[in-house]
Amino acid sequence: MEHAITIASGSGSGELSAVLHYPKQARGGKGESGSCRWPLIVVCHGFVGNKIGENRLFVKAARAFSEAGFLVIRFDYAGCGESTGEYGGEGGGLDAMIGQTQRVLDYGLGLDCVDANRVTLLGHSLGGAVAVLTAARDNRVKSLVLWSAVAHPLNDIVGIVGKQAYEEAVALGAVDHRGYRLSAPFFESLTRHQPLRQVRQFRGDALLLHGTLDDVIPVDYCFLYQRVFWLRSDGQCDKEVILQADHTYSADKSAQQLIAKTADWLTYLEKRKMEWHDWTI
Repeated sequence: MEHAITIASGSGSGELSAVLHYPKQARGGKGESGSCRWPLIVVCHGFVGNKIGENRLFVKAARAFSEAGFLVIRFDYAGCGESTGEYGGEGGGLDAMIGQTQRVLDYGLGLDCVDANRVTLLGHSLGGAVAVLTAARDNRVKSLVLWSAVAHPLNDIVGIVGKQAYEEAVALGAVDHRGYRLSAPFFESLTRHQPLRQVRQFRGDALLLHGTLDDVIPVDYCFLYQRVFWLRSDGQCDKEVILQADHTYSADKSAQQLIAKTADWLTYLEKRKMEWHDWTI
């Protein structure tokens, strides 16, 4: 079952367009009251993307995860997809995206059917960096799934839009990129965050996935993230490299592998938590 919803963005009167996917089966977790509650997954899309994804990747993933017993929220950042607001403007940088992700977490955790101890952020590309940065400051996030995640926000986004466009934004105040007005403050916001450093503040488990044919964000980032995750004193990190997959997993085989490996890991995590819960009782 799927429902279109809107969530207050937390910046003025803007609203984030989202879709809520209810699970097809219960995962058996229980909240403090003893009632059954579902694990939550929030999907964070990438740079100038939307909640549907390339070749409907996020739709396919959300439906697969809900089939496996997870409640999923996929949403459009402000100014993207069907959300109101401005993307790339003075108030539309990384800090705003982190804040919007937290508003979606607020909404999800406000549902009485969600287990607050089983919350996952799943981020693709720039959304992966946002997921890391959000998890580093918000301990409500218990696990992370990163698909082809950005590791160096400024360099990576400049690599996408081009150095000339970036210099134009700095000199003139803004530049047009595929219909999005990217401001100088937007680019400046990218310099304030270093996901590879801030990830050490996250204590939960993580899964990293990346395609070998990604020509947008290097597959090497997957190994860099893994190394940093391993330096933490708490939390585990697993990695999967998908052969012949591009940045958006546009081939059907690549998308199927990506979703299946993610679902398997999430299910394993759930099983481990349940076994640990039973052992402690």
